[in-house]
Amino acid sequence: MGRHFEVRAAAMQKTANQKAKIYSRYSKEILVAAKNGDPNPDMNQSLKKAIDRAKANNVPADVIKRAIDKAKSSADESYSSARYEGFGSGGGSTIIIDCLTDNANRTIANLRACFNKAHAKLGVGGSVSFGYEHLGVIVIQYEDEEAMLDALMMADIDVRDIEVEDGYMTVTVDPTQLDDAKTAVESLIEGVKFEVLEDKMVPNETVTLSGEDLTLFKRLVTLLEDVDDVQNVYHNVENIDEE
Repeated sequence: MGRHFEVRAAAMQKTANQKAKIYSRYSKEILVAAKNGDPNPDMNQSLKKAIDRAKANNVPADVIKRAIDKAKSSADESYSSARYEGFGSGGGSTIIIDCLTDNANRTIANLRACFNKAHAKLGVGGSVSFGYEHLGVIVIQYEDEEAMLDALMMADIDVRDIEVEDGYMTVTVDPTQLDDAKTAVESLIEGVKFEVLEDKMVPNETVTLSGEDLTLFKRLVTLLEDVDDVQNVYHNVENIDEE
């Protein structure tokens, strides 16, 4: 399956709104990792990995520091993760929403409001995710597939796919090996800039929507991404970025 939609996702991260969402997302991940262990990344591998991924996604050092400081000072604040799944208004469209929340009732109420406004439907756990694969995804500007494959195999990385399009390379790996793959890529390419470095739910098949179905699905994604508790939104709509 083609992964070129990952390149478009990388381009979307350039906008101010997307940057703000990315900062918020990684701040929460860092805060949770710091609260669940030592706030010193040298003593907490989960925190170190969260910080490394934040840096790779261009999250500023002061944002990272504030998240760690907040974890040290907010002893009573507790977040839990939750996944919700649902269906668009038509055309076989599906969506997965991952959240970090300190109030599950508030989160589900906000999500239901988003689905109602977009004429979409929340599903039960597992109703959508069976059609997706959990993958570690790396997108960089690089074109030498053979060199990349050699570097990853030398590092014992389980490579699922390598694809090059328009000067961008998308590498998909086992999600548990994403950080090791990052290290291998950095060893191969000095000063490499990661356009995407994330573990994602990637659809096995995509759909193309049109007319009102596409308009409503775009509305659903926009509304969900504006919910503070939402960390990630995954879907199977191929042409959502078209005007």
